[in-house]
Amino acid sequence: MNHTIIHCRDNRESAEFLAHILGLEAGREWGPFIPLVLANGVTLDFASVPAASITAQHYAFLISEAEFDTAFERIKEQGIVYYADPHRKLPGEINHNDGGRGIYFPDPAGHGMELITRPYGGWS
Repeated sequence: MNHTIIHCRDNRESAEFLAHILGLEAGREWGPFIPLVLANGVTLDFASVPAASITAQHYAFLISEAEFDTAFERIKEQGIVYYADPHRKLPGEINHNDGGRGIYFPDPAGHGMELITRPYGGWS
């Protein structure tokens, strides 16, 4: 994958939110987009659209244990509510699926973000 577009209410806010969590920098505006280049070279292009046009999506990021520790601290420092499950029934908990760690949390546009340290089910 090269890039994908993420609809949001405020492209700068959403790009900087995720950039901060992942320890990255949001790029400069390019047309209607604020790009965020991930460690694997894939770009997330955040595009502002009317709130009624946003369909909540799910984005999962496979990161190292050290990156998880850093991102998790940022999430806690910002007071972001996080969950061990996608159904939001286990608030304030971390899952340990497949021997790794994982959390779910909402971004400013209502998308479900997920951080995991191991692929689920042995998928890679």
